[in-house]
Amino acid sequence: MAHTFEELVHKRRAADLAQHRVEELRDSYGPPTQHRWTPRQSETYETAVRAWRDLDRDARTAMAEYVKEGGQSRHKIEAKLRKAVQDDDRNI
Repeated sequence: MAHTFEELVHKRRAADLAQHRVEELRDSYGPPTQHRWTPRQSETYETAVRAWRDLDRDARTAMAEYVKEGGQSRHKIEAKLRKAVQDDDRNI
């Protein structure tokens, strides 16, 4: 499947936002080993972690396909992608 650079930015940003949500939940609920979470908290956290992992996997897979199709250096594309995501974050 062909991916555009804009799709890579979108996928990476979605994965980063999902990771941020997991971190927010962890900060809000406290460490699971030190605080007893309610079943709802556990379910919410586990769902957020699964979403993050799925989105991150999709972003990494799309990146690998993009690099393979384009014949460019993965390192250069990753640097360009991180810059684009950071620039998007500043514009929000």
